[in-house]
Amino acid sequence: MSVETDINVFTLNCWGIPGISKDRQARMNAIAEELALGKYDIVCLQEVWSENDYLNIKKKTSQSLPFSHYFYSGVFGSGVCIFSKYVIEDTFFHQWPVNGYIHKLHHGDWFGGKGIGLCKVKCKDITINIYSAHLHAEYNRWNDEYMAHRVLQAFDMSQFIRLTSTADVVILGGDLNTEPGDLSYKIICHNAQLQDSYSLAKEVSPDCKGTNESIRNSYTDKKLGLDKPDGKRIDYILYKARPGLMVNCLKYQFPLPDKVPEETFSFSDHEAVQVTLRATMSEVIGDTGLDKHEYVEALNESRAICNAALAKLNQDKRSYWIYSAALFLTLLCTIGSDAPYGWFKAINIIRIIVTILLCFTVFMASIWNRTEVNAILTGKLGIGVVHAQLTNSNLNEKINNS
Repeated sequence: MSVETDINVFTLNCWGIPGISKDRQARMNAIAEELALGKYDIVCLQEVWSENDYLNIKKKTSQSLPFSHYFYSGVFGSGVCIFSKYVIEDTFFHQWPVNGYIHKLHHGDWFGGKGIGLCKVKCKDITINIYSAHLHAEYNRWNDEYMAHRVLQAFDMSQFIRLTSTADVVILGGDLNTEPGDLSYKIICHNAQLQDSYSLAKEVSPDCKGTNESIRNSYTDKKLGLDKPDGKRIDYILYKARPGLMVNCLKYQFPLPDKVPEETFSFSDHEAVQVTLRATMSEVIGDTGLDKHEYVEALNESRAICNAALAKLNQDKRSYWIYSAALFLTLLCTIGSDAPYGWFKAINIIRIIVTILLCFTVFMASIWNRTEVNAILTGKLGIGVVHAQLTNSNLNEKINNS
């Protein structure tokens, strides 16, 4: 007689940036009250940037989800946390080696210290590795300056999951900022051998389409909503199981209404996702569905993106050194010369600005450039190792079958 275990998993990007996110406090309270209802066994949250918001959710869910962990990282914290009905036995956090730029203040990904958090729990006799992650945002799909960063984050995450997924069941919930069919999505699913709950669910609620920028969300720009009413699916619950254990996705749904009860706004600018997974002991080892040809193509494309990023970094380094030389000469020309009458304060202000810019350009040409080059080289070499292993295994198969 087979033993079945149902697991209800919930994930949501909470959009909780203090001072910036609209209606944050009311939304966070509403999210906490929803989670306190006891409908979920595992909860993965992203963009909980305020520690007070995390503590508030933790307090309100102390009965329904008594175990939780917040992953501190970066300047503001990773924003990633996990709540569980089951005892958390172990935790770990891995921060992305490349994660945007320090001077892109209006994007802010670097300051968040984004990464992937891991909590290990045990449900009955099944050990579960829960991963919650948040990849770099895609600010401009048609001119994506962060493509290399996100692809390397996807590879880094898939490697991390692949090398730490020793549990019976592996569950990844998070805002991956990549759409189905994108390169980052392929890397994650293939390298970590994860399955998409949306694609495999036996039942998908009819309103479940895009998880971000859909017309059902009150925070979606009206023009975007008209152009693409379904939005884009960038929030996921992915999973896999060890051999001898079969996991089926029974249901995929958006568990939250389109508006906070008695309010005119949504719970977040993203939609929450809930899936019901059923784990069953089985002697049959299922097919992982790994398309090796597609996987090799994805790895080749990833290496090409890394090469392009390295070439751009080399060009950026030359540009920053040229800017540095020009700024240094400008500063040199102002030293020792008398300012015209009435221009003394203005000249000093200009000198201060030029000095600040000089420090910035030297920093970007040297320390920052070298740091980013090393991080991309590490990712590229890791991709090369997996590519070589995969192509060698294909060659071995051909030799053995010949």
